[in-house]
Amino acid sequence: MTRSPIDIDRLFHALGDPTRRAILDLLNHGPTSVTRLAGPLGITVTAVAQHLLILEDCDLVRTEKIGRVRTCRIEPSGFAVLEKWIKAHRSHWESALDRLGDALAEDEGLG
Repeated sequence: MTRSPIDIDRLFHALGDPTRRAILDLLNHGPTSVTRLAGPLGITVTAVAQHLLILEDCDLVRTEKIGRVRTCRIEPSGFAVLEKWIKAHRSHWESALDRLGDALAEDEGLG
């Protein structure tokens, strides 16, 4: 089955939640189990699992069940979509600010 492209709105929605961002921060230290994520977050394993579903849907996290343990890890593809979106917007604004700077420099030269 082919996955549809990641929707940037869903991605920002997923990152808009502080608990999901905390999960990503914890996973930056390496793969870990859902149970180990729940401890520092102060929420239930069920709540962590619900947040993970949203993060997985956006390709920010990947989970894998081995035996009775579900392990989570960062998934780079969602971050690549986010990075592409940021680069496109940054490029636009850098270009606009460069043009503004040029225009202001011309005005100073006329004064």
